[in-house]
Amino acid sequence: MKGLFKSKPRTPSEIVRQTRDLLLFVDRNTEVRESKREEKMSELYKNIRELKQILYGNSESEPVSEACAKLTQEFFKEDTLRLVIKCLPKLNLEARKDATQIVANLQRQPVQSKLIASDYLEKNMDLMNTLMAGYENTDMALHYGAMLRECIRHQIVAKYVLNSPHMKKFFDYIQLPNFDIAADAAATFKELLTRHKSTVAEFLSKNYEWFFAEYNCKLLESSNYITRRQAVKLLGDMLLDRSNSAVMTQYVSSRDNMRILMNLLRESSKSIQIEAFHVFKLFAANQNKPADIVGILVANKSKILRLLDDFKIDKEDEQFEADKAQVMREIAALELRT
Repeated sequence: MKGLFKSKPRTPSEIVRQTRDLLLFVDRNTEVRESKREEKMSELYKNIRELKQILYGNSESEPVSEACAKLTQEFFKEDTLRLVIKCLPKLNLEARKDATQIVANLQRQPVQSKLIASDYLEKNMDLMNTLMAGYENTDMALHYGAMLRECIRHQIVAKYVLNSPHMKKFFDYIQLPNFDIAADAAATFKELLTRHKSTVAEFLSKNYEWFFAEYNCKLLESSNYITRRQAVKLLGDMLLDRSNSAVMTQYVSSRDNMRILMNLLRESSKSIQIEAFHVFKLFAANQNKPADIVGILVANKSKILRLLDDFKIDKEDEQFEADKAQVMREIAALELRT
């Protein structure tokens, strides 16, 4: 007889609603007896696991798109994302990881061919401030960082983050002493500056002065080898992107910028040298070099040619050799204008 009264399984929408109620309880109730709190937390952890299972499937079953769409719809109908972000510090580590994966997945879940996460975030951009500031909290940094990277898949969110006051703080986050957090911040920074081409080009054009002043001083001239290596690689990616051609022209017309790249070319690290070369060749290829840049290149002509002549890379690369030969020809042909 017992089997007749089995409760029917909860729908994805019901699980989201119950999760929301439990998060509200966690958020509001600080003074409840310990046993009740533990019971509610245990229920919440179970729900979070179930939500993750619906979105990702498990060893026995693949996710069902209809269930995922229902879950997504319910999740963004109310302020569930805000509650998840707000309550994340109160969850245990396993639930934090699961919640982070849920938030990440929901950014990519279509509902009737539409990413409704984007519409929700457009109306709740202040949540991005919490996620960005998360880099200042050792326990939360990696969870909030992963959520932030997924949210900036939406162009409107990336634009908000790029233009927020927090953007300047990335130059410090990238150099935090905690390696994992610094690496996570660097990954987010790279994503912000490479994913949405037109938004990035607009941001760099508008913020050229302060952005590259910080970039040169804090990243390219950092005392940290990994910071320098990542920064010169990202600089090459940005400047060589066609969308950023106006910014590239401005960057390679600066004597100070060229000096920094020439110093990086002399680094003992082969990988930094190679990445620096890919940027330096843009200075050499510029057909409208300002007189002060021509002056530096002419004054250092024999040193630069000797350095480039000795510059070999480990594996054969025809493109690299062709670029190097072209740069050497450009510099050898330079003469001071009278």
